Amino acid sequence: MADEIGIEVEHLRKRFGATQALDRMSFTVRPGRVTGFVGPNGAGKSTTMRIVLGLDTPDAGRALVGGRPYRHLAEPLRRLGSLLDAGALQPSRTARNHLLWLAHTQGLPAARVDQVLTQVGLADAARRRAGGFSLGMRQRLGIAAALLGDPPTLMLDEPFNGLDPQGIQWIRALLTSLAAEGRAVLVSSHLMSELEGVADHLVVVGQGRVLADTAVRDLLAGLAAGRVTLRTAAPSAAAQTLGQAGAAVQRSGPDTLTVTGLPGEAIVARLTQAGIPFTELAAHRATLEEAYLELTRDAAQYRGTVAQEAGR
Repeated sequence: MADEIGIEVEHLRKRFGATQALDRMSFTVRPGRVTGFVGPNGAGKSTTMRIVLGLDTPDAGRALVGGRPYRHLAEPLRRLGSLLDAGALQPSRTARNHLLWLAHTQGLPAARVDQVLTQVGLADAARRRAGGFSLGMRQRLGIAAALLGDPPTLMLDEPFNGLDPQGIQWIRALLTSLAAEGRAVLVSSHLMSELEGVADHLVVVGQGRVLADTAVRDLLAGLAAGRVTLRTAAPSAAAQTLGQAGAAVQRSGPDTLTVTGLPGEAIVARLTQAGIPFTELAAHRATLEEAYLELTRDAAQYRGTVAQEAGR
């Protein structure tokens, strides 16, 4: 079913006035896995996806779907299913009529419309006007449209938006099952918690460039390497003692430290010698959010400030 490569983004450059939105952006989305597409606001994610769909034209480079530009695909919904804006629908149409119109443009049968409505949990709302849908229901309808042509490649922008916890569980299972069927799945999100346990691969972008293009397991393993999590009732004393021994120590909780630069045996010896109690010492388990923050530390375009004093 799947193309050898679902989406190819090659050296894309795009400028809007004085802003360089994309600067040699390159990555591939391969079948059989969920690829997370993440980065701060203004990183270039939306511009990249619009170029993939032929909605924007790059100044240089190209984007291919199954080896061809999207605009050259005879029946595009059968090759790439996409969700960019869940609100891009005619509010006076019912959910079913919205999908029937799309199906008609691609030569798809009405039976397929009913199948995807059931698949996304909207069968009972099929004859309701889409203008009265909640954000979560519009998201489901947008996902139904993406699935309509049974495509080998899917590209979903922030598909978790507006979904309740049950809906988030559902879409995680859906994304995993689509990849298991051999499809190439690209999912844009700004919340790492949404992609945790779902994404197999991660493309992290910032300021129009790719900062990391790697398997999630490799990224987390690299971040966790050489780090130890220490739980102690005396974190300040422990940090001072281990710092004097050459370790880098970071407070990660009220009674928790992350220690780098000393093996576990040396940490135990130093704490025991200093008479500092501890209840847990374990290899650090990195999270996607931690990896994301580490990679995008210098790429965030918008930053807030936190007052240092109450009432300030």
